[in-house]
Amino acid sequence: MNSEPKARTVEAPPEPDTAPPKEVKNQAGESQRSSQMTPEQEGPKRPAPWKQRGFRKLMFAGVIVLVIVGVFLFLHYRNRESTDDAQVDAHLAPISARVAGTVVAVLVNDNQRVKAGDVLVKIDPRDYQARVDQFKAALSLAEAQARGADINVPLARETTQSGSSSALADLQSAQAAEQSAEMAYQKANSSDLAYARAEVDKQQATLTKAHNDLERMRPLVAKAEISQQQFDGYIAANNVAQGEVDAAKQKVAQAEQSIAMARDQVESAKAKAAQAQAGVTQAKANEKQVTVRQATAEGAEAQIGQAQANLDAANLDLSYASVVAPIDGVVTDRAVQVGQVLAPGQGLMVIVPLNEIYVTANFKEIQLAKVRQGEKAEIHVDMYGETFTGHVDSIAGATGSRLSLLPPENATGNFVKVVQRIPVKILLDPIPPDKAILRPGMNVDAVIFTR
Repeated sequence: MNSEPKARTVEAPPEPDTAPPKEVKNQAGESQRSSQMTPEQEGPKRPAPWKQRGFRKLMFAGVIVLVIVGVFLFLHYRNRESTDDAQVDAHLAPISARVAGTVVAVLVNDNQRVKAGDVLVKIDPRDYQARVDQFKAALSLAEAQARGADINVPLARETTQSGSSSALADLQSAQAAEQSAEMAYQKANSSDLAYARAEVDKQQATLTKAHNDLERMRPLVAKAEISQQQFDGYIAANNVAQGEVDAAKQKVAQAEQSIAMARDQVESAKAKAAQAQAGVTQAKANEKQVTVRQATAEGAEAQIGQAQANLDAANLDLSYASVVAPIDGVVTDRAVQVGQVLAPGQGLMVIVPLNEIYVTANFKEIQLAKVRQGEKAEIHVDMYGETFTGHVDSIAGATGSRLSLLPPENATGNFVKVVQRIPVKILLDPIPPDKAILRPGMNVDAVIFTR
């Protein structure tokens, strides 16, 4: 074998074309250098960027950074609900006149700080002071009348009790007298009259015997068979019997007269008993006067209460002549001047309690599924460029549109579903006045951290 290598023929490289590139005109009329170059003129080709090792490392690092950022953002925002539809609120205290009158002094200016109880406006109090004096006099009169009525009640009670006792005693006495008179009448009408009549009959019998004896003796005395003395004895006996008869008849007349008198006494006793009974009835009626007097006394006490109530109302109206601040805060929207005539209920100014502000944040209904009372919140205030902490106090019972002046009526047929917003009340943690002062109406951003 022929191991000698063959001689290679080396061709000389062609001479480079040193002619300058040709200039051509593009469509816009600009001159361009001809891009037609030989491979030798272009030089070696560079690999694609994604095929370079450094580029792949950079891309890998970027993906890792994006993943880390994504995880961080997910963890950061997954338990957050935020809204920029939030504003600072407070329970404003509108100050108005309670009574009518002329303003004599205004003691505060706009944006002035006041404390609860400070006098803001003074109204002319003379009319109300006169009413107070009038009702004081009425109260004194009512108290005097009540004292008189209270004294009359026990006096009337004692008087009526005494009258009742006396009337009852008179009634009992009259009834006893009536019974005694009735018994006397019965006695006179029965035993005394009968005895007197019996006595008349007895004496009449004696008279008859004496008269018969006298008549029998008369012929004998004429014949002188008896002495005149004996005959005179018969005459005397007849006269005595006649006198006894007359006396017995007088006793009968006296008995009948006694019966008549006893009957009159009975009638008189009955009349007295009836009068005593009327006295008892009158006494019982007088006892009812005690109830009337008690009612009068109670009415006088009620008049005292009425006069006291009128006096209290007058004093209250007098106190309203000085308009005082009900809360601590700042005077705003002052609309009262000295000399102005006020009507009850007329607005004077508004007091803003800057120490008791809160935030009303209107969240979308889809954001409140996990929001609960007491959860932490942050409020970013553009005015100060700072964020303040707080917590969720409560969630409104209806959406803002439902609580508006003209709530939507979805039954009209033109319903469009719109995500509604529900107000959430957020209480702020105490903020030092030298750090920030939030005022109602300021727009803020609210964030709630849900569990």
